[in-house]
Formats: sequence, structure tokens, C-alpha cells
Amino acid sequence: MSEPKKRIFIGLIVFTVVLITAVTVGLYLIPYIGLKNIHPLAPKVVCATMGLVIGVLILGVALLIVTLVRGREVFFAAKLRGIVVEVLFPIMIVIGKLLGISKEKIQQSFVEVNNLLVRAKVNGSRTERILLLMPHCLQFNDCGIKITSDVYKCAACGKCRIKDLVALAQKYQVHLSVATGGTLARRRVAEAKPQAIIAVACERDLTSGIQDSYPLPVIGILNDRPFGPCFNTSVDITKVAEALEFLAGGRCEPRVANG
Repeated sequence: MSEPKKRIFIGLIVFTVVLITAVTVGLYLIPYIGLKNIHPLAPKVVCATMGLVIGVLILGVALLIVTLVRGREVFFAAKLRGIVVEVLFPIMIVIGKLLGISKEKIQQSFVEVNNLLVRAKVNGSRTERILLLMPHCLQFNDCGIKITSDVYKCAACGKCRIKDLVALAQKYQVHLSVATGGTLARRRVAEAKPQAIIAVACERDLTSGIQDSYPLPVIGILNDRPFGPCFNTSVDITKVAEALEFLAGGRCEPRVANG
């Protein structure tokens, strides 16, 4: 993971924890006197409960940072991706906006951190059922072939990256699907029943896709947009191949001829 993206994520997550801690302490101090009137032990019970929550939160963030640095899961770090995906990321978007950090940068950081956590979880184990999930905008805009129903109809003209993706799917014997939007993408995932997904999309679609697919492991790869969003986009094939090699654990079958 690139250092700038790592720093953005770690900085935001630490700031988020500090803010949550400050708010929690404030919520405790404000009604402190009233709690004593309810029961002499009430302030201590509430304080202990809040302290436990804050302690677990700080421990979780510390384990998350260690996992990011080491690239390997530590202790119960397997649950940390869920905390990041479902709890911390939405909060970080709001805090980032208040701090003047663009939503796009935070989304890029989230995708990179998610990828690292997925890799830490997989850690060399072999994944049998892998789905390559691609956006329709990768296809050459003037192509008359409808590949969303069957990507293997691709004529392999080389005007877009679909040809290369088909070759990779055949080489590694994995399922390849092209979707026009989130609804179709979710249907493809349900049909393929993969153990892991390699998805290509823009920042917005990747982050929402990772959240929708959790707890299914998703490695996200940002697309290239030389002509702007959603039009004749591209992808670095070496990144897709590397992700496939990592998840497949070295599995590589002879390429099947197009037919």
C-alpha cells in the first residue's frame, strides 16, 4: 500500500478514536451529578462501562495498525475488517469532510486498507472459487457485441482490456463477469457464489461494493479513466494478474481456447 494512502487512513482512524473518546468522556461528565442521585455506585458503573468500550476501541485500532504494518493478522484481527467496513469508514467520511480531505482520497485509502486486510487474512491460503467482476465501461464504447450476458462473446479485437481479462480468466480457470451496475453485480455474485472477488471500478463503486459484499473478501482495483468517468475506461492488467496469482495460491491451468 502506498505510504500517502496509509497515512491518510491511519491519521483519520486515530483522529476518529480520539474524537469518540472525547465525546464519550463528555457524555459521562455532563450527567455525573445526576448519576450520583440515582445510586452512589452509578457513576462508577457507567465509568467502568465507558472505559471498557474505549479500551476495546483503542485496542482494536492498535491491532488494525499492527496488521497494516506487518501484513499479517494478529490475534482477533480477522474481525477488524468488519469494523472498518461497517463502522469506522462512514464516520471517517464525515470527519474527513470536516477536515477538508476529499471523499475520493478517503475512498482510495479505504480500498487500499481493505485490500491489505484481505491479503492479511488470506495469507497464502488457496482460494478455489474466484470471481472477476468488471464494469461495463471497460468495453470499447463503439463495440456492438453485448458481453454483459456472456463475456466470452468478445471478438478479441484488442481495442479494450476485455480481451486480456478473458485470457486471464481462462488461464486461472476463474469466473469472469461484466456488470452494468450495482444490481446486476450483486446478482452475478449471488450466481457465482465465489469465495473471493477481484473487482475493478471507480472509487465510489468499489467502496459500496466492498461494503455490500462483506464478509466476502474483495480485492478492489481502481480503473483508469483517460477519457473521464464511465467511458472507455481501462485497468492495469498486471494488477489483476497479481491479485489472481495471490488468491489462487499459484494455481494456473492451461488456457482454454475461445469457442
